Amino acid sequence: MYTKARSGKIRRMTGLALFTAIIVTLTILCTFIRFGPFSITMALAPIVIGAAMYGSGAGAYLGTVFGVLVLLTGVFGWDGGTVLYLLGIHPLACILICVGKGALSGWAGGLVYRAIAPRHEKAVVVAAGIVTPVVNTGVFILGMAAFFFSTLAEWAGGQAVIYYIIVSLTGVNFLVELAVNIALSSGIVRIIHAGKRV
Repeated sequence: MYTKARSGKIRRMTGLALFTAIIVTLTILCTFIRFGPFSITMALAPIVIGAAMYGSGAGAYLGTVFGVLVLLTGVFGWDGGTVLYLLGIHPLACILICVGKGALSGWAGGLVYRAIAPRHEKAVVVAAGIVTPVVNTGVFILGMAAFFFSTLAEWAGGQAVIYYIIVSLTGVNFLVELAVNIALSSGIVRIIHAGKRV
């Protein structure tokens, strides 16, 4: 028997499969767009949309997909060898950072959306769009500082490590990711409304 609950479940599974495919495509394409040692991340927008439409658990799932892809593209050497280098130093920490930053950013984006969604749709999408790259970059910085500080000091080449992390390592990438999410906020609102009407 085809019930409304089953229909909703099928729509959710289909939506998550679609967002998964978009994240896979964007992550692979963006592997080749790099400022500094790390690739730019354009897959955060579909994570924000999925988290808004299906909840923080879905955001965490989509973020995990993104994190696993970052790890895999790194293992294949598509990131220029940075992930392989870090895996050689501390494999578990590298895996946790790659997967954890994605999962936590999707989960946080979903939480922010659910917390303030009833008030103002565009504002909440912008807020979720800001929180997602902030958490993604923040977890990355904390993980690198905790497990790879000596590597960061080596990469900094005499610069202050904190300055190197904020300006050279993550600065441009973070600003581009943030700008993309904010710029796409109007379109994201439309997609969420369309998804909720289906």
